[in-house]
Amino acid sequence: MSDSLVVISREEILRRIRGEYLEMPGLRLTCVQAQRLWGLDARTCASALDALVEDQFLCVGKDCAYGRFSNDTTAFQPPCLPVPGSPATNTAVRPRMARLTASPLC
Repeated sequence: MSDSLVVISREEILRRIRGEYLEMPGLRLTCVQAQRLWGLDARTCASALDALVEDQFLCVGKDCAYGRFSNDTTAFQPPCLPVPGSPATNTAVRPRMARLTASPLC
């Protein structure tokens, strides 16, 4: 068996992550847990999760876990605010998250 590099597009990564969250209502993962689940490096995983936060598909809770705004796919809930001082508030790494507002679901 040969070890080979498999390259998948950013869109495929986002589709896979969205699919998992849609299939498993209530799923909440930290970035490290998401990395292990989807076999992604830290930078790729953080970038994908941040994109889904920006798209308002995911939000980040006080525990730094990513979850859906709502388990009802038709309902819209505003995004969560990261916890001050947590890695999620590092605006150099995750600049988009500083603009988000609080949500009771996360």
